[in-house]
Amino acid sequence: MRLEGRRVLLGVSGGIAAYKAPLVLRLLQEEGAEARVVRTASAARFVTDPTLSVLSGHPVHGDLFAADEEFPVLHVGLAGWAELLLVAPATANLLGKMAAGIADDLLTTICLATPAPVLLAPAMEEEMLEHPRVQANAASLRAAGAGWIEPESGYLASGASGRGRMASPEVILEAAVDRLTGARGGDLEGLRILVTAGPTVEDLDPVRFLSNRSSGKMGFALARRARQRGAEVHLVTGPVELSPPEGVRTTFVRSAAEMLQACDAAFEAVDAAFMAAAVSDYRPRHISAEKLKRAGGQLGLELVENPDIAATLGARKGGRVLVAFAMETEDGEFRAREKGRRKQADLVVLNDLRVPGAGFAGDTNVVTVLDGEGTAERLPRLSKLEVADRLLDRVRDLLGQRRRGAGEGEDSR
Repeated sequence: MRLEGRRVLLGVSGGIAAYKAPLVLRLLQEEGAEARVVRTASAARFVTDPTLSVLSGHPVHGDLFAADEEFPVLHVGLAGWAELLLVAPATANLLGKMAAGIADDLLTTICLATPAPVLLAPAMEEEMLEHPRVQANAASLRAAGAGWIEPESGYLASGASGRGRMASPEVILEAAVDRLTGARGGDLEGLRILVTAGPTVEDLDPVRFLSNRSSGKMGFALARRARQRGAEVHLVTGPVELSPPEGVRTTFVRSAAEMLQACDAAFEAVDAAFMAAAVSDYRPRHISAEKLKRAGGQLGLELVENPDIAATLGARKGGRVLVAFAMETEDGEFRAREKGRRKQADLVVLNDLRVPGAGFAGDTNVVTVLDGEGTAERLPRLSKLEVADRLLDRVRDLLGQRRRGAGEGEDSR
């Protein structure tokens, strides 16, 4: 258990996403943490004290002036007890108070009093999230050292769909583990890993572009877990709505050509590469300097093939391990094996877009891992973080075998 004996104070503020607080609490406990709960008055409208008390094994605190035998000065005692203050959800109201240094209830008072790191999981409607004052408050808090768990896009409480939904409990847990444990002493200590993630974007004109539906979640999960397990990680990502994992060197790119340039520069120094990005296969031959106008009738676009990043790296991989990814809708295993041979990949991770729980944007995946020996390991539906661990296990073992074969102390790259 990664949080054995660690103390987490879970702050719950008054948004509809508070219904997820018991799930966050349970995941923290499953990792061995001792967790206590502080809530705002409005949070009690969304989740009950008995639920949180039973799950935590401690009283739920909400009254700044309540008497408490364990902590005679309640906000000071709880602030000192916590090794991490995790606020989930963090509403726009709470972010504003924290940024302004306002302490008018127990939770906001603890925010000022605690020496522990603070980790925020915001949740609100997209219009609120994008409001300049909320953005300024968020920037101020992050500049002051608060951790920020990027909200997700999806179905919101209002019935609209957009950005602002609180991150999943699993993502919040991993961020808490990141914040509390860092990456010391993991089984990937000493390894250097390159990960690509997200889509690439190929511009047609100043307004339009060609791209795909990749969210980047699989690549970010790989980068997060590799770092947590001790590796030095370089993440190269196309445009996504995700925050880079803590401790991960991140390079942001837009086009396939930019991604190739970044990967080519990083590849020499790494032991393994996970090519999880959904790279555009084609780009326009010409990019219009002006917005393309409707002219009636058909519009022809001439496309040219983009460079194959994985194949380019595979041609000079040496002793490195190269992992390619294949998303298919037909003849999946055959096409994935052909892709692996073409790119000289050691492993190919195949998922079928038609399988429930697989594909873009979700937090789960269903994959088959193919190797060069003709074997196929079919994994059940797992969270993308669990898939990441399985893949990292395979790469760790492959690198270990190669280094043992090359002899102790010899650089196998």
